[in-house]
Amino acid sequence: MANRRADNLREFIDMLEDDGELLRIKKRVSPEIEISKITDSESKKPGGGKALLFENVVDNGKKSFPVATNLFGSDRRMSMALGVQSLKNAGDEISDLVQSNPPRSLPEFFDMAKKAVPLLGIAPKKSRRPAPCQEIVKTGDAIDLSEIPVLKCWPHDAGRFITLPLVFTKSPDGEKRNLGMYRLQVFDKNTTGMHWHIHKDASHFFNEYEFIDQKMPVAVAIGADPATIYAATAPMPRGVDELLLSGFFRKKGVTMVDCKTIDMQVPAEAEFVLEGYVDCQERRLEGPFGDHTGYYSPADMYPVFHLTAITRRERPIYCATLVGPPPMEDCYMAKATERIFLPLIKCVMPEIRDYFLPWEGVFHNIAVVSIKKEYPAHAQKVMSGLWGQGQMSFCKCIVVVDDFIDPSDLKSVWELFLDGFDPCSDIFMSYGVLDVLDHSAPSPLMGAKIGIDLTRRTAGETPRRASLLGGLPEPDLTRIESSLRQNLDAIISIRAHRGFLAIAMDKNGRNGRNILKSIESLPGTAEFFRCIAIFDGHIDISDKSALLWKIFNNVDPSRDIIIGASGTCLVDACSKNPADGHLREWPEELSFDK
Repeated sequence: MANRRADNLREFIDMLEDDGELLRIKKRVSPEIEISKITDSESKKPGGGKALLFENVVDNGKKSFPVATNLFGSDRRMSMALGVQSLKNAGDEISDLVQSNPPRSLPEFFDMAKKAVPLLGIAPKKSRRPAPCQEIVKTGDAIDLSEIPVLKCWPHDAGRFITLPLVFTKSPDGEKRNLGMYRLQVFDKNTTGMHWHIHKDASHFFNEYEFIDQKMPVAVAIGADPATIYAATAPMPRGVDELLLSGFFRKKGVTMVDCKTIDMQVPAEAEFVLEGYVDCQERRLEGPFGDHTGYYSPADMYPVFHLTAITRRERPIYCATLVGPPPMEDCYMAKATERIFLPLIKCVMPEIRDYFLPWEGVFHNIAVVSIKKEYPAHAQKVMSGLWGQGQMSFCKCIVVVDDFIDPSDLKSVWELFLDGFDPCSDIFMSYGVLDVLDHSAPSPLMGAKIGIDLTRRTAGETPRRASLLGGLPEPDLTRIESSLRQNLDAIISIRAHRGFLAIAMDKNGRNGRNILKSIESLPGTAEFFRCIAIFDGHIDISDKSALLWKIFNNVDPSRDIIIGASGTCLVDACSKNPADGHLREWPEELSFDK
């Protein structure tokens, strides 16, 4: 089954159903919140639940098109989308290619040729027959986005958002094409927002059109084959066509068709296509939107997409994704990216053996990296190198371990932290770019980064302090809790995990660093833990995944971490306020209950 490859969305849905991975929802549902609530509940089930096909969608009192969600929300479904046996194997073929040595004999030459020849057919090709995506064509006054059952995902979203769009743009000279995935807020019947971030390739093209004062043609496909949908999310180097990655996994090029009203091409097998342009002189308020960080990204000014045509299949299926607090569908898509791009990262830094991006870090906030260490400061060299690599540049925390440690085994990584971490020598601070959606830094788009070196010492490196090595003394939790409650206001609950103390409390507008210092100053407390963290009062501090999510997303390393005299790391993982020096608006956490 894993070697079957779908040429379009409906073939993929059939594959999922044949494999027991699809659940058909026949009850009447609304695209406003209701589909999202069902999808969220399904995606939170062990293993990601099932893909969902809502067959009875009623929008504004009218029967609408079917809606598919959670299509990629499991290891199994994501593997099927790429035609691989498992996500662990997703990068194997790329690894084989990049590690190929020059042939030493005629048989080796032919073995290399067998690998390379299929690559000749992965480039996109133009359709020679009428395209399914253009069975129905509407232009001018006939354009009406309300005919598409676009979802309102979360209660405080600014409106309805197209969340799984394949956005095609090209450079003004037509020499380079980009395929990206940027949400589209529906403003009215023929305009949407165009939410491409400042770091994205489409934004780079936008700047070029703005410089020459020309309108920018844009085409948006919804519901293509699964490999192409994934390719739109992949962090390909600038100037490399994402359709080549899609063709690589499909084992053949994507069939494209000319748009009806603009000089662009789109996948011929798409379900819907939106054609139009962006006027580089126009901006409109877009958002808020419930984003993959688990928070509402704030409203801001973004370009506007004007439609010149909507084309579609005669009986299309609308596909969407729901993002929010992990785990959700996008976590599995990110796991594919982690595996696919590992061989390419190793080409640049061959000392890297493996890496792991925990879901709780929402893709870019935390990376655990294993290396073959060879010389002093090798771990710090790797940290600096990764902070200069594409989307890895957004990473706020990099933990480096030795090559015999599995970076995905967080229990083993924590044991290293417990037994062999010296903050005086093992912390490496830096500063650089951050993702637009990062809300914890005092300033947008840039902030502090932290590297943690858990590798074994090599000759020439300063030894770790012996007093910090080995096990921690056993704490008297009853006495410690009593002391904390006597000396700190508004504590809700306290929970000790191995070497880690979690405190849920109401900050009530107080400065987080002062609270941490008060905790550190209490005698007989900090020395029993390698890390102590404070959390907002509503957080379930027995949920380790929730604790990691808050630490990875709510912490600015330079402001929210202090090191105690005993070597304990104290962390403020609460929401921030002006008393913390955080003058930006703190976003609201996503919930269907509010």
